[in-house]
Amino acid sequence: MTVAQKVALVERLFYQLEQESAQFQQASGIHCVSGCGKCCTSPHIEASPLEFLPWAFHLFLEGEAEKTLQQLTKNNTNTCLIYKPLTVIDQGRCSDYKYRGLICRLFGFAATTDKYGNLRLATCKIIKEGQANNYKSTSEAITKGLYIPVFTEYYMRLNQIDFYLGKIILPVNKALKRALEEVLHYYAYRPSPDADKKCG
Repeated sequence: MTVAQKVALVERLFYQLEQESAQFQQASGIHCVSGCGKCCTSPHIEASPLEFLPWAFHLFLEGEAEKTLQQLTKNNTNTCLIYKPLTVIDQGRCSDYKYRGLICRLFGFAATTDKYGNLRLATCKIIKEGQANNYKSTSEAITKGLYIPVFTEYYMRLNQIDFYLGKIILPVNKALKRALEEVLHYYAYRPSPDADKKCG
């Protein structure tokens, strides 16, 4: 399977999750606080390279992959490279929101399974405390069958696209770096997927 084909499959999975997450958010009323980004600043975020393959492929097509790889190689922080912190003129935000990873799409609006097999909404303290009524009613609704995306199910489906890249779980910046390396290595001796457009 080519990198472009893997990217297309990952993006299809993300699209389905977007639909399910939107339905869950509408049913629950739970939402992120605008410009918060607190979860993005956690030094403990882990991800697989596969979930960032669309991001890496996008940068490759834009001619930014090698430069970004150098940034990641020099980067000594644990905060996600894609996250842009709060500034005087702008709120904190993901600089490549369209290409954010699976972990970013699931957290806050998906469930984990506890040791008894019960689904538990995995979200942040800000939502739990700031939207306490919605959080409580949604947690109760989940126990009664309200549909919610589940972490393990989505990661299993991701692994089916590429088991090797999907099963590797790394600190987020290492996952970003590995995704870029995968794309750059793949196209090192192959024509770029946009070569036809440049020749036309």
